[in-house]
Amino acid sequence: MTKKEIPVKPYLYPMPVVLVGANVDGKPNFMPIAWTCIVEYSPPTILISASKTHHTSKGIRDNKTFSVNTPSEELVEATDYCGIVSGKEFDKSRIFNVFYGELKTAPMITEAPLNLECKVVQHHEYKSHEIFFGEIVHAHAEERFLKGEVPDIAKIKPFVFSMSDNNYWKLGGLLGKAWRIGRNYKKNKHVIS
Repeated sequence: MTKKEIPVKPYLYPMPVVLVGANVDGKPNFMPIAWTCIVEYSPPTILISASKTHHTSKGIRDNKTFSVNTPSEELVEATDYCGIVSGKEFDKSRIFNVFYGELKTAPMITEAPLNLECKVVQHHEYKSHEIFFGEIVHAHAEERFLKGEVPDIAKIKPFVFSMSDNNYWKLGGLLGKAWRIGRNYKKNKHVIS
């Protein structure tokens, strides 16, 4: 098998799509991003990376809080619309039903199956982007999106983004149980040539 060299870009698959919320000048605003990841398990911390020019970034800087809302497949059009229009010209607080938790400045989306309230614990600037580390201080979900006490991916139906072709993708089915499926692996099953 011969590998072909391809253009160097930030290929990372999958990229989960979330709607980040922040109060900007006293109003809720949301931006869709796929540049997010888990940083720490305890305390639970995630990071988001956003352009310095985004209207929502201003609210995060000013309030030191933000929300991360996981949209379902049913919210793909509204999510994309949030990325098409800027909060500088359009009031995005009218797109969704908004609620607040304990932080008071991290607006959350009622229609989103999973909502995380985050307080900024670190902030870094890197070239054209800002990286915000957010400690998750509260999590919210409706009972119908849970399995016991935890979010159920099959019920939430999140979607992912592929940056190289600018498309949204649905998730497929269960592939295998983590830290279990590998027990079936045998080195002699795969011959490297």
